[in-house]
Amino acid sequence: MGHAKLPRKSTHIDMTAMCDVAFLLLTFFMLATKFKPEEPVVVKTPSSISSIPLPDNDVMLLTVDTKGRIFFAIDNKLKRKDLIDAINVDRNLNLTNDEKTAFALGASIGIPFNQLKSYLAANPGVRKDMDNSAPGVPVDTTVLSDKNELAAWIKAGRETNPKLRICIKADGDASYPNVSKIIKTLEGWHLFKFNLITNLKAIPPGTAAYAEANAGVGAKK
Repeated sequence: MGHAKLPRKSTHIDMTAMCDVAFLLLTFFMLATKFKPEEPVVVKTPSSISSIPLPDNDVMLLTVDTKGRIFFAIDNKLKRKDLIDAINVDRNLNLTNDEKTAFALGASIGIPFNQLKSYLAANPGVRKDMDNSAPGVPVDTTVLSDKNELAAWIKAGRETNPKLRICIKADGDASYPNVSKIIKTLEGWHLFKFNLITNLKAIPPGTAAYAEANAGVGAKK
């Protein structure tokens, strides 16, 4: 008696639908992704042996370049909107909604309050040129001085987001008096905890830090 032969079925799987979905997702992420705004200045930080990691979010960044110019920024876009609303009321800047949005989506600010409205009203290309010639945020050693606009930024930033961690990123060639004014301003608001951003270098052999880092290494071998 003969056996019935079962029909062979193809193992081919049509991947057309999956490819379409993959390209749709790729296109979505390409169009929807917003890149981090480019910082107006590039600084070369000094080296140290500190290995303390910086926080990933809720950061207030105070940047000092080689010319001593100070730039102010916070990383949270929602809090940046609250911050510019507070500054707008405090300084009577009469900013429009578009100008506030430009601040919320931008990077660091390094100009005085009297130039802020025109800066935010300009297109990105003009703002980049203004960053190159920006004088930096005015600062003084007294927080209550009208000349210390950095103190106003710091105060408004902390009031809108008390979780902000303060980080100072100074160029290795920046003069100490400019950094000292920032520290004095922080002390004026009773802010004594902040981070100094540095590049990591190897711990010199023979130092106490080297001995502590290598304690127990030989015993484990």
